[in-house]
Amino acid sequence: MFRRLVYLTLTAVVLLSCSATRKVAKSTKQMPLTDPVEIAQSQQRAQEVADSIERVRSGEAAVMATPPQTSGKGAKTSTKETKAKTLSDKVVAYARKFLGTPYKLGASGPSRFDCSGYTTYVFKHFGYEITPFTGAQYKEGRPVHGYSELQKGDLVFFGKRGSVRDIGHVGIVVSVDYNRGSFRFIHASTSGGVIESESTQSYYMMRYIGARRILPDE
Repeated sequence: MFRRLVYLTLTAVVLLSCSATRKVAKSTKQMPLTDPVEIAQSQQRAQEVADSIERVRSGEAAVMATPPQTSGKGAKTSTKETKAKTLSDKVVAYARKFLGTPYKLGASGPSRFDCSGYTTYVFKHFGYEITPFTGAQYKEGRPVHGYSELQKGDLVFFGKRGSVRDIGHVGIVVSVDYNRGSFRFIHASTSGGVIESESTQSYYMMRYIGARRILPDE
């Protein structure tokens, strides 16, 4: 809207300038100016017209050079997108520091871990004391009913090799795919030490027993 107004103003000034020039030229042709005062007045009018054209052009250039403004709503959105890390984020980040650490039965870190020794070590760092035995950990915290209620930082439990319904392994959830009904977890495995695995892997899918929550709900 402003650009259109500038354009119309510029057009009007140019037309007035042309009209004034034609009138001056016509009157000059018919009766040449000889009076110094009239000559000075004519030159002043011409200069005023030129100055007006320059001001209009400068105003249009300033409008075109003005960068787009960020709306208040957009600024709020950017603020919302920058969120502080939650406690579960911090637990997962700390747990990942030990990726690749070798497995050793009965070890509780930090250079060697078994599965329950690993979870105990990670949670103790954040002030949560849990028993360093898998079966005991399944009775601690709060129960989590189904994949849809899982959150990062939950403990997940699996059955033993010889008895899939007897608790024999534990890990920490690092992410949840609610659309697929699956999760990714980090744990101290007998074969690879501290690694991340998917619940969709056939070995863990067959042996999944349940989950417990030690951290606050998020």
